[in-house]
Amino acid sequence: MAISDLQLPSNVNTHTLADSTALAQNLATDVAARLDRAIERNGRACVVLSGGRSPVPFLERLAQQPLDWSKVTVSLADERWVPVEHDDSNANLLAKHLLQGAAAQATFIGLYQPAADLDSAAELADAALAELPPIDVLVLGMGDDGHTASLFPGSPNLAEGLARESARRCLPMLAPSVPHQRLSLTRALLASADFTALSIQGQGKLAALRAALDSDEQRMPIHAFLQDPLDIYWCP
Repeated sequence: MAISDLQLPSNVNTHTLADSTALAQNLATDVAARLDRAIERNGRACVVLSGGRSPVPFLERLAQQPLDWSKVTVSLADERWVPVEHDDSNANLLAKHLLQGAAAQATFIGLYQPAADLDSAAELADAALAELPPIDVLVLGMGDDGHTASLFPGSPNLAEGLARESARRCLPMLAPSVPHQRLSLTRALLASADFTALSIQGQGKLAALRAALDSDEQRMPIHAFLQDPLDIYWCP
């Protein structure tokens, strides 16, 4: 099955790449070009990225792009509520694979906050995100269960997290099937991005995307983002 076989909404563009190396390079080039245009237009740019292991090649190629990184703000779509030194920290992932060399000049706004509990941490992260400029580029991933960011099916705060309008920028979230409590940007903030890319690889993710098209946002939260303009980058 190819992504062209899916009945996607007309506002969804697809990019089929030969392999994961080509996907990482093409996505990095396209993201950098949009950030560069935002800098020319507004004097600054903002990109919100997703964590996990599959984005590592993309992050490393993005770090090599010839941008004026001093004018770029970087943040995360979600975070595990663990200290930034932890191996599972998305902030740690960006520090190792993106914020190196010239890219270290970027301003980073993280989500992790030490606090007495997850709710308090989310409130502190929400306040920190008040400094986030308008999002020029958002790069999402997707789990086999249809979650994106840390908007997991079955999480107690999912309905609030998926609301089109919300005063909250960040919410506490639970991933029912995996360890660690989470912090996630809300759909209201994520959907404000000027350009949104979804990066997925393999037949398994393609099957999950097909299921999401026939599902709803409560069962497969990625469904919510298929209703808005979106560019999907996929390789077999």
